[in-house]
Amino acid sequence: MNNFKFYNPTKIIFGAGAIKELAGEIPQNARVLITYGGGSVRKNGVLEEVYEALQGFETGEFGGIEPNPSYETLMRCVEKVRQDKFDFLLAVGGGSVIDGTKFIAAAVPYQAEAWEIVKTRACKVVNSLTFGTVLTLPASGSEMNCGSVISHRQLRAKLPFAHPSLFPRFSILDPTKTYSLPPRQIANGVIDAFVHITEQYLTYPVEGKPQDRFAEGLLLTLVEEGPRALAEPENYNVRANIMWCAALALNGLIGAGVPQDWATHMIGHEITALCGLDHAQTLAVVMPAMLKIRSREKKEKLLQYAERIWGIKTGSEDDRISGAIEKTKEYFAVMQAPTSLSAYNINGETITTIVGRLKDHGMTNLGERRNVTPEVAEMILRECL
Repeated sequence: MNNFKFYNPTKIIFGAGAIKELAGEIPQNARVLITYGGGSVRKNGVLEEVYEALQGFETGEFGGIEPNPSYETLMRCVEKVRQDKFDFLLAVGGGSVIDGTKFIAAAVPYQAEAWEIVKTRACKVVNSLTFGTVLTLPASGSEMNCGSVISHRQLRAKLPFAHPSLFPRFSILDPTKTYSLPPRQIANGVIDAFVHITEQYLTYPVEGKPQDRFAEGLLLTLVEEGPRALAEPENYNVRANIMWCAALALNGLIGAGVPQDWATHMIGHEITALCGLDHAQTLAVVMPAMLKIRSREKKEKLLQYAERIWGIKTGSEDDRISGAIEKTKEYFAVMQAPTSLSAYNINGETITTIVGRLKDHGMTNLGERRNVTPEVAEMILRECL
């Protein structure tokens, strides 16, 4: 196992009715700005519950944060926070709202051009506003980590950044608030969590046995519960398991002391920025091709994955690896996600543009061994066709 430092200060408040505890988690004299997305939290009553819990606080709101939150929209919120002197942010929604709120929290006190925070991966962040979250869509894990991904519409860029000051102070996770989500969002959330885990698990062995077993337990849970979440939308235990899996998938625990990949994500970001696919849709397309093209360097962990997740114990090594990749594609299909670019009418010409964008954004040495060059990325993308 590699040396590591693990730090996660986010308080989790989990369970039905947890929004009622909101007031006790925010400083009494805080001016609270509530951030949210397209308005579903208003329609399903979550926003009303939040306001009821915050009676006595000075509050405001900023809606309209998009999936793949855009710099342009977020900067409007930054100006609102500065002008109205809000000092606490409350993100109510899914990963995009939380990611966007992290950027707002970092940008408000930042004196220079705020896009620098993203371009430089947040190395220039000195401090951030305090914020909490009320999660309504389990997927990204942003409710329990300090990372974020922001898009810039004009630049057609989607880039990640992180900073220790951007851990939420608290996150409220109520599985009942996911009951009204459409099947596509539930499927996307399960796939997002699944690939978060494999990015930290399907690399190469370093004898990190607890991390492997934690990761495998999460993967097995998602394999079992993902289809049930689509078939039984108001099964509390199913939704609770998925919600907690998504948080644990990217809160730092399973990635501590082990190599991490993330090439699938970086390539997927470019597909989203250029072609508009949902984040999880890009992951379902890229991940199987990534595993196939890089199967030699990932052999030991792929064989372990084949046996422990999919029960494939017989046959040659190549057959077991191919079987595990095929099982993964079948699982994504069950979760209603295509695994080819052609399913989205994306052709070879677009691949050339995607590879060029990877170069433009400095994504030229990706993967756990930093050997996923633009040339390798192109091979992977062509395998996706």
